[in-house]
Amino acid sequence: MGIFDRSSKYPDYWQAYVKSFKRPLEKDFNKLTFVVLDTETTGFDKTNDRILSIGALKIQGNRINVDDILDVYISQETFNKESVPIHGILRNGQQDCISEEAAMKKFLGYVENHIIVAHHAGFDIGMINSALKRLGLPKLKNTPLDTGVLYKKTLLKSYLVQPKEHYSLDDLAEKFLISKKDRHTALGDAYITALVFLKILVKIKEKKELSLRNLK
Repeated sequence: MGIFDRSSKYPDYWQAYVKSFKRPLEKDFNKLTFVVLDTETTGFDKTNDRILSIGALKIQGNRINVDDILDVYISQETFNKESVPIHGILRNGQQDCISEEAAMKKFLGYVENHIIVAHHAGFDIGMINSALKRLGLPKLKNTPLDTGVLYKKTLLKSYLVQPKEHYSLDDLAEKFLISKKDRHTALGDAYITALVFLKILVKIKEKKELSLRNLK
């Protein structure tokens, strides 16, 4: 039994998400849609911490579509005041908050079968998957790309200069001279990540043809 057969026992929004995967991805790289994702969270524990906000935007044909964004805040049953200095989201702040399920419904409707791009993608996708699990839903099925990993592909291999094991989003913003004005908001970080991703694509294109296979 495939994922399409099993999806009928889940809510309509999950069924619609799964159905989107019946559409094959574009073979022309410039026609692929990338969803650049960032989450702000109460901490780094994928099991016990929660998502505070989700920011995402789409790239197609080397262009960021600023008219088609996702920017949601999630109501909090648990709260970690120690993380507030990082993301600035207060428990009773001015943001319009929605439930975790409503946020997942919006996110799944936005991401569909597109390729997900994030910095340290395993964390953001892991947090989304944990939220889905709490709702009794399976994990995301999208192809993920990590800008930290992709950046290391652009570096010259040399015995004299060893790349760092991990590059932060701040590191890459500085290397590509990208403003960090909106750091630590989900949508702001997603926008910075999108700019970093486009810069990385330029560097990769200098060495090889741009294709999804060459990015994995």
